[in-house]
Amino acid sequence: MKGSIMSRYTNTFVVAAALLIAGASAAFAVDDEVTPDNAANPDFTAVKALVDAGDFDQALPKLVALDQASPNNPDILNLMGYTYRKTGKTDAALDYYNRALNLEPKHLGANEYLGELYLELKQPDKAKERLAVLKAACGDCEEYQDLKTKIDQTAAN
Repeated sequence: MKGSIMSRYTNTFVVAAALLIAGASAAFAVDDEVTPDNAANPDFTAVKALVDAGDFDQALPKLVALDQASPNNPDILNLMGYTYRKTGKTDAALDYYNRALNLEPKHLGANEYLGELYLELKQPDKAKERLAVLKAACGDCEEYQDLKTKIDQTAAN
């Protein structure tokens, strides 16, 4: 009897812990579009802070080093694409976004930012394709809304 009660409590605890971890991971990934592994990496968070602050010249060599240390990481590839796009290197940006999406086709950040790049390149139909991917991946999420707003603004101009 004691063993079955302990077993039941242990099983309940394991299931509750798994749901808590899964929920926390999902919430983090959707809110910040960074996987938990990258969020726990101080080098990644430091370079992301540089990118978020618009300090692209300082961020780029650190991103290159991160990419070499962790090749094929969609979050790093997405940040590299964003950094290249913001510094006017559209060919490199396109390459990095596509590399990120080849690894993780539903990557919210890469889809949003690739859509924005397509708008900058005067290719609104391709931006709308990214919008459709976002709609299927996350519904009415922030990345979808941001890209939709930019597409609508571009169409109005």
